[in-house]
Amino acid sequence: MELSSRVHRPACCCSRQPITHRGSSLVRGLSGTWLAVLTLVALPLATASVARAHTSNSPAAEANAAASDHTQATRDQSLAAGLELERAQQWGDAIDHYESASRAFPEDRVLYQRLLISRLHFDVKRRYDDKTYLTSIRELTTSQALDLYSEILANLQTHYVDTIEWSRVLLHGTAALEVALTEEAFVNRVVSSAPPERIEAFRQAIHHRVADRSTQSRFDLRATVNVVAKAAHDELGISGTATVLEYVSGAVSTLDPYTRLLSPGQLDEMFSTIEGNFVGLGVELKAAEDCLLILSVIPNGPAAEAGIMAGDRILAVDATRADEHDPDHIADLLRGPEGTTAELLVESTNQQQRTLSVVRRRVDVPCVENIHIVDQANGIGYFRLTNFQKTTPREIEQALWSLHRQGMRSLVMDLRDNPGGLLSAAVEVADRFIPEGRIVTTRGRNARENFDYAAHRANTWDVPMVVLIDRNSASASEIFSGAIHDSQRGAVIGETSYGKGSVQGIFRMQAATFGLCLTTAKFYSPSGRAISLNGVEPNIVVPRTYIAARPDDNGRLVTELDDAVLQKSIEYLAR
Repeated sequence: MELSSRVHRPACCCSRQPITHRGSSLVRGLSGTWLAVLTLVALPLATASVARAHTSNSPAAEANAAASDHTQATRDQSLAAGLELERAQQWGDAIDHYESASRAFPEDRVLYQRLLISRLHFDVKRRYDDKTYLTSIRELTTSQALDLYSEILANLQTHYVDTIEWSRVLLHGTAALEVALTEEAFVNRVVSSAPPERIEAFRQAIHHRVADRSTQSRFDLRATVNVVAKAAHDELGISGTATVLEYVSGAVSTLDPYTRLLSPGQLDEMFSTIEGNFVGLGVELKAAEDCLLILSVIPNGPAAEAGIMAGDRILAVDATRADEHDPDHIADLLRGPEGTTAELLVESTNQQQRTLSVVRRRVDVPCVENIHIVDQANGIGYFRLTNFQKTTPREIEQALWSLHRQGMRSLVMDLRDNPGGLLSAAVEVADRFIPEGRIVTTRGRNARENFDYAAHRANTWDVPMVVLIDRNSASASEIFSGAIHDSQRGAVIGETSYGKGSVQGIFRMQAATFGLCLTTAKFYSPSGRAISLNGVEPNIVVPRTYIAARPDDNGRLVTELDDAVLQKSIEYLAR
């Protein structure tokens, strides 16, 4: 099964999307090799500054030098801001910051390395808050974990979009273990009673133990990881399984932002998202500073029946307060087996607090919302599409017929904050509106990933249309909006989209109950434009506003009149 989606902020603990990401010393978590890489990259920057002093003093040369100095100063400020977040151990914010900085300075290896380090720290905390991951550590033998590592490497070799460098995979796995040994979440759970100085000595020596070992094949890597696992067990009392799983996670999570290891719980959640149903409370959440803000409530779900409304704030779950813990941890507490109860402290928009007991159960998640005629005089229909899942084509067809019966003469499709979903769903929805021509092209290292998806004339809706996008519209949203834009089927209004132009395959592992979300291809719009890092550019640029009928950061519900992007689309279609 193929997915075309990205980790998205804001999110929902009821599994519509994962919730957002949320320092140590300057180089904490870096091995000697990683630090050397940073030093070597930084040296040419100083050399370039010296070289500029000997260039011509012409006005053009001085202007170029001034522009270069400004760019360098901006980059240095960005790095300093990221390091400050690392010192505060705000790893999720650091990831967001370095991702943005890497877009501004795509060739800067220092910023990229800091991004990788921040991801490794964040991932350790995330894994050791995952009950299903902890269960796997207890139940898997070292041999089974090594089999999982081998199976992961085999999938990378066969399906990954770029050629795999085994030396890099081993380096990143070693870095993941080094980072884990600096994190209390890891040390407190899997290191027996080794004193801190022994842990630090082992951490500093890991790279040297593997530096001279062969990395010619994935079989070499398995042998090396087995050696490290035995040493970690003998010297620190760490289970072999815990060590091997750090190498698995490091090998996967540093390849690109979208390839990742899926724990048993995350794997179930992923397929629930694809199918459009999940076990939970039925709310969409956004992490705020001291709470979880309710963005929307699914009709007839447990939260709706308990009286929870959009704009409410969750202050605590099971007596664990949101202002005392990371928002991701609070969101994780909302998850649980079907039939169990979550005790919530909820604050409404009028500041009244109440305690609620909400029973988790399976909820069907609609992906088409707020279906109505937004402009009666001109017959302009509207609906919001939250993601692309298996049920999306059917739900959109139902929405279109509903609007048709209400007198729709033109249509606004709102894809703002839509993080993506199934590639096949995006293609099928585009085929509802585009009579002929290319929809999207995918290209991978494996020829089996190369496809040209084209439209078919049958069952095509020909109403004039506008598609709304913003900086959070990603992946499958970009497939759809890019196809509409390039085919000139309609106007795209809003902001340039996120620029996530890759396709992920979801692989169930055989060696253990884990999954692998693996980047297998990149996709291109009908004109041949690469979506990755570029995004889809709107025909009409309108700065981002809050989406109608959804709360802003203060919990205030925004009306359609407040929504400048929607109003621009109505004006466009009315003309």
